[in-house]
Amino acid sequence: MVSMERPEAESSPRRAVIATGTGRYADPWHPFPATSSRIADALRADGWDVTVDDDVDHALSSLDGFDLLVVNAGDPWREGATALGHGGADPAADAGLRSAIARGIGLVAVHAALSSLRDHPAWREAIGGEWQPGVSWHPPIGDARVRVVDGDHPVSGGMPHLDVFDERYSDLVVDDGARVLAVHDVDGAEHAAVWVREAPTRAVVCSLGHDERSYDAPGHIELLQRAARWAARV
Repeated sequence: MVSMERPEAESSPRRAVIATGTGRYADPWHPFPATSSRIADALRADGWDVTVDDDVDHALSSLDGFDLLVVNAGDPWREGATALGHGGADPAADAGLRSAIARGIGLVAVHAALSSLRDHPAWREAIGGEWQPGVSWHPPIGDARVRVVDGDHPVSGGMPHLDVFDERYSDLVVDDGARVLAVHDVDGAEHAAVWVREAPTRAVVCSLGHDERSYDAPGHIELLQRAARWAARV
């Protein structure tokens, strides 16, 4: 009897694209190409076929066939410390992102992605939070503990606290519909560090990842791998 099951070797690999900050999505503080390389390594080690695209608009306009979008890019409305006017969304990029979200692509927002894609309201809605200028801030970069506060979710379940060298985003705006999984503490105050959202698609926000040193923490790598699997439903 001939088996009708598809051989494992012929199954389609899960595909991820990392939109990396260059051009108007770059800034003086974040080494996006280096950190995107570390993210790509983490995902490939977990079985993903990964494309790193250093043209954010191209990445957003070319999401057909991808299961996961990771955004590791900066604020297009700023040039260094200088605020710029709103640039306006590239029409093809905006249409591509909206279409991908509508079909259920998984999203992972890393660190500065909380202030990126500002020309795309669909992104802000999907990730359920943001860095808000004049409200959000960070203490000096350094050693930090990120505490898991929700151990009942696939992204964080059974994970220990994360000890990382990183820049801790504080007083982020987090929507009511988001589920906070991990926090960090500054001067006795608790701040959301990792959260998830399930509508309009699955999204994981990880505010960690300022530079390569953050990815030296094995727990951070495991968190990214779990986030990718959950967001993309694989």
